[in-house]
Amino acid sequence: MKRVLLFLATNLAIIIVASVTLSLLGVGSYLDGTGLNLQALLIFCFIFGMGGSFVSLLLSKKMAKWSMGVKMVESPQNSREEWLVRTIERQARDAGIGMPEVGIFDAQQANAFATGSNRNKALVAVSSGMLQRFDQDEIEAVLGHEIGHVANGDMITLALIQGVVNTFVMFLARVIGFVVDRVVLKNERGFGIGYFLTTIAAEIVLAILASTIVFWFSRRREFRADEAGARFGSRNGMINALQRLRKESEVPNQLPESMQAFGITGGKRSGLKALFMTHPPLEDRIAALQNMTD
Repeated sequence: MKRVLLFLATNLAIIIVASVTLSLLGVGSYLDGTGLNLQALLIFCFIFGMGGSFVSLLLSKKMAKWSMGVKMVESPQNSREEWLVRTIERQARDAGIGMPEVGIFDAQQANAFATGSNRNKALVAVSSGMLQRFDQDEIEAVLGHEIGHVANGDMITLALIQGVVNTFVMFLARVIGFVVDRVVLKNERGFGIGYFLTTIAAEIVLAILASTIVFWFSRRREFRADEAGARFGSRNGMINALQRLRKESEVPNQLPESMQAFGITGGKRSGLKALFMTHPPLEDRIAALQNMTD
């Protein structure tokens, strides 16, 4: 419910800000007296669709630190933190990326995540629960998994895909709203209350359907990140870490919903809900690693 309300508030803000932004860009409104100006509409949707996605990407590191209460490890205070920094430093060097910021967040659930808008200025954080219960070779593989996400540019690619999806969802929703208002409700201009209500409803439905594309990519990239975990750590360590995560899968995911795509594991779903999973089933990931050739 909160996500729907947030979406509606965002949509209203977009409509209010749109005319000002388009005027500054010299595009003109996509709502003219004769109908939809499709060129202006597409530019409008591209600006706000891609813009919103990349603003989220640029803020991702700060939001992750704030929402998860990440304690940054700038000067290691004990042998565990020293090992953590040294391991990430080595893996980043092997992956050919800049040294990420290193953090620990307080959570009993074993998890880790990577985020950031730049592969040379990323953040890798691990939960206190994982540091307490997992063996070093398992943690090393998990850290390699997260370094793999950074090296593969997964955060940036996800932002690009989400931006394209946002663009077409906004564009199609407004076309549908115009058609319904003019053809079904017989409003000559096509921009009555029916247009706005239909546009909002269409955006919600299309956004839900289109998000399956983003989630599909998110699931596919996990296999590549698991391979990175096996390469920068060890294959046995990565398999053992996933097997341990499977045993602990009954513990609720403590990562915020917006961060779950960047964690080592996501929620457990079945049926149609599986289309909206950010991560493949742990069993499939373990099998892929077991079948991986050296």
